[in-house]
Amino acid sequence: MSEAEAKTRIDYLKQEIAKHNKAYYVEDAPLISDFEYDALMEELKSLERAFPQFLDPDSPTQKVGGEALPAFATVHHPQPLLSLENAFSRDDIEAFITRLQKAGLTSLAFTVEPKMDGLTLSISYKNGKFSAAATRGDGITGENVTANAKAIKAIPRKLKENIAELTVRGEAYMPKHIFAELNTEREENGESLFANPRNAAAGSLRQLDPKITASRRLSIFCYDIISSQGFAPISQQQLLTGLSDLGLPVNPERRLCYTVDDIMEYIEEISTKRHKLPYDIDGMVIKLDNIANRASLGATGKFPRWAIAYKFPPEQAETTVENIIIGVGRTGAMTPSAVLTPVFLAGSTISRTTLHNEDNIKDKDIRIGDRVLIQKAGDVIPEVVKVLKDKRTGTEQQFVMPINCPECGTPSIRPVGEAVRRCPNVYCPARLYESIVHFVSKNAMDIDGMGPSVVKTLLDNGLIHHIDDLYHLDKSAIIALPGFGELSADNLLRSIEKSKQQPLSRILFALGIRHVGERAGKVLSSHFADIDDLIAADEDSLNSIPEIGPVIAKSIVDFFHEERNLLLIERLKNSGLNFHGEKNTVSDDLPLSGQVFVISGTLPGMSRDEAKDLIERNGGKTSSSVSKKTSYLLLGANPGSKFDKAQSLGIPTITIEELQQRLNK
Repeated sequence: MSEAEAKTRIDYLKQEIAKHNKAYYVEDAPLISDFEYDALMEELKSLERAFPQFLDPDSPTQKVGGEALPAFATVHHPQPLLSLENAFSRDDIEAFITRLQKAGLTSLAFTVEPKMDGLTLSISYKNGKFSAAATRGDGITGENVTANAKAIKAIPRKLKENIAELTVRGEAYMPKHIFAELNTEREENGESLFANPRNAAAGSLRQLDPKITASRRLSIFCYDIISSQGFAPISQQQLLTGLSDLGLPVNPERRLCYTVDDIMEYIEEISTKRHKLPYDIDGMVIKLDNIANRASLGATGKFPRWAIAYKFPPEQAETTVENIIIGVGRTGAMTPSAVLTPVFLAGSTISRTTLHNEDNIKDKDIRIGDRVLIQKAGDVIPEVVKVLKDKRTGTEQQFVMPINCPECGTPSIRPVGEAVRRCPNVYCPARLYESIVHFVSKNAMDIDGMGPSVVKTLLDNGLIHHIDDLYHLDKSAIIALPGFGELSADNLLRSIEKSKQQPLSRILFALGIRHVGERAGKVLSSHFADIDDLIAADEDSLNSIPEIGPVIAKSIVDFFHEERNLLLIERLKNSGLNFHGEKNTVSDDLPLSGQVFVISGTLPGMSRDEAKDLIERNGGKTSSSVSKKTSYLLLGANPGSKFDKAQSLGIPTITIEELQQRLNK
């Protein structure tokens, strides 16, 4: 390659990598896979080595990668948060160890840990108390995400020892099952999907509203010390054990290795079980265990010389699209899925994958009969990466999205600005099944014993045709169903009857109104005397309610403008459900009326949501922060800074046992 050709190619690669850095680190919306990105970076490094005259300090090979978003205050890290040099083979790891030996190090030991695929955070403690958190950003400056980090339950508010100053580095991540649930919910709502758990975690931490971060249920593993006073481990093994002893979450998967064979054996072990791990990893990190030796080695402008990241090769598989079918969800979303020739990938056999919407099919030009390349997004959700168009035979068939719902024949609609086509018929059989499963779920009407299989059995046997039919089931008909006896039938009917007392907030969530979650249900219930007042409200009045924005307001109005939905409400009223809002039902006679509770710590035998529900059902209110208006701090194990503030303000504490005893008097 001539100098001119090299210069042209280097300039092109710089522009491409800069574009992908912005998409990945800033916008949380990657355009290419990690493998493709690494290939671009390796090519640029190779060219810069061959033509050093074209290497400059602004090259992406000399930078960490991100930048601080303007929406968050800038934080300067006490020392640079460097990234890691990549290894892709045993030879690369051997070369890494050889470099250490040439530096004069002998009797080497390495701590090998999974490489979490999340978002790097620095977390600071002063005198043992949580004080701040920031993203890595460009490695020198990051974003202040302290408020959002407080919403991550895995980050302790107080360490188990009163250390003067400690800043640790960790990787915030979204568990795989949460990622799958979140994308399913976003698809139902016609929202763009997260590409993988890493981008979902990054997007969640960069929310301006910490409540959204809290709802995403992120977690974190800590693995390094950025700065400290009073905590000075001498090895990586001691460091990780010490962080765990302080109460910080540390990944239990790690091993001390002494040779390349040891390292490769452990990499292979984790590689075979990575898909069974509850979190996403994209490789393994090999770190020199002795911390003093690390200091002597130092770092380049971008990488520490004492560690390297082994990257797993991308797992993809080739298969055939045998058919494209349409599924209908509880909100009416018509989602196309590809029926695939079964193929084993990333720990499981894949025979079907969502294609998301008709625009995605058109953009990727996916046809029935195509050979396609698939992979799992975050080791969880299979997706079509690309069509292998060079393998087309001419027999492939273009897919046309049906205009009518395939389940009930109702003409579908595609709202302006949305990618998802929907069936508007609330009595569509497909919508009915999904709607009932949601309606009876724990956080909705909480009908115990009414799982998805029971719902399907009731539908298949013609015992229910509408949601309200649940409240008119005949005991003898239930007993006649397979798997039921008199006792189980009695238990089910008792649970159904009990659900009639659920508050309006739960009913609003159970109805499956788009964008109306549990929190919105509670807000609406507290602002309206009953369901009729809510039905009569217009968009402007709804939009004026705190926490109810224009999207939710429009969705509510649209829902109650549908005649079939109003008919369902009337039927549920006649079935005896409680449609009175808290505005009308909260009485001064209730035992906790006028009292405000703040919860801190882990409650024995009860989740926070259950405790909030207990308080609110008895007339009390809950708040997320302690103030002079707080009546009691509901105290659990390992309380955070709320406990300290409550003590300083003289706020009394109460345990869940004491609260329950008071309510049972």
